[in-house]
Amino acid sequence: MMKRPTGAAAQQTFPQGSTYGKDGRSVRHGTMKARSVCQILSLAVLCTAVAGCSGYEPIDPQELLYDDLAARVGVERARSIAVPFEINDEIRQAMRGRAMPIGREKTRTSAILDFVFESLDLQYSLSPTRDAIGTYRARSGNCLSFVNLFVGMAREIHLNPFYVEVTDFQRWNYRDGVVVSQGHIVAGMSVDGSLSTFDFLPYEAKAYRDFKPIDDLTAIAHFYNNIGAEALLDDNLEQAEQALTLAVDLDPDFNKALNNLGVFYLRSGRADDAVQMFRGALERDPADVALMTNLARALQTKGEVQEARELLAQLDEVSQTSPFFFIYRGEMALGDGDTAQALEFMREALRRDSEVPEVHVGLVKVYLALGDMDKARHHLERALRLDATNQEARRFAVMLQAKEVEN
Repeated sequence: MMKRPTGAAAQQTFPQGSTYGKDGRSVRHGTMKARSVCQILSLAVLCTAVAGCSGYEPIDPQELLYDDLAARVGVERARSIAVPFEINDEIRQAMRGRAMPIGREKTRTSAILDFVFESLDLQYSLSPTRDAIGTYRARSGNCLSFVNLFVGMAREIHLNPFYVEVTDFQRWNYRDGVVVSQGHIVAGMSVDGSLSTFDFLPYEAKAYRDFKPIDDLTAIAHFYNNIGAEALLDDNLEQAEQALTLAVDLDPDFNKALNNLGVFYLRSGRADDAVQMFRGALERDPADVALMTNLARALQTKGEVQEARELLAQLDEVSQTSPFFFIYRGEMALGDGDTAQALEFMREALRRDSEVPEVHVGLVKVYLALGDMDKARHHLERALRLDATNQEARRFAVMLQAKEVEN
């Protein structure tokens, strides 16, 4: 069972000195500007109250959302999009008596958290990413899956949650010379006048510095980017193309989705399209490490080796705080057979954050390459302690167990 987060893990105020201002007003403004369903819900509630005496037809928030989707991707595609925070009557029925649209916001928020983490017995799983209904039925999901369920249920009882991207914590997966990127999403909400975030990582809460409230369309783009990234890692190129194309159409400036769509092009033998995609995205963010790495790989594929070398050299000059940067650099070095350099990068990742399971999985790979089985087992145990569902860690556990049987 995944325990309900307590303290900072469950509720974390927006950091002082963030990009949204010290007094939090810019955060509120940024949230109000977003065309999110939480705003529409408030309007719908008001209209419902007026309807009884005026005959005024209340606004349907879902219809307004679909109008926005249709404006981005067309009517037919909009109707086929899974809205990740949408809940159904099964969930509403389960909420009755446990989480009601009455009382103080803090009381209602606590009721939702109790329901999610105690009543449902939810389990954390890094993949797949699920919508709210899928998370409820599977009783498991990753951070975005939990946020989808939390947002849908909280809005049902007239709370005002919204999606928040943590911009200084990203997940990168290095595979076959390219980087697949996913973001980290938490829930944001004003609870009795205090702006807070709700993080659903199963391990130690992080001291995030940079938050970016996003609207519902961007949140849906993140949802489909996650699905597309998972499809890439599973070598399901057809699903990857569909999901990533939709993510980019929903948010044409979403660099993570642009990066992953470029990876799809590269894996599909469309190196020219990949280069064009990576270059275009780098114009908006010239220091994006994933884009730089993938552009270098695409250029190598085309035989443009000199420019690729120059790009890779620039990576060493980019200041990085994310452990995932050092993980994938370590995997690059490991792929080149440089185990000493790989170990140095993985140790740097460990110094940056010892509570990320992928850091320990990276060290498992290096120590296996070095033949140090004791250290490999030590870090494998730590990875599984942090996330028992991590697929790579579980594969290594099976492999090491088989080796023990052989010996």
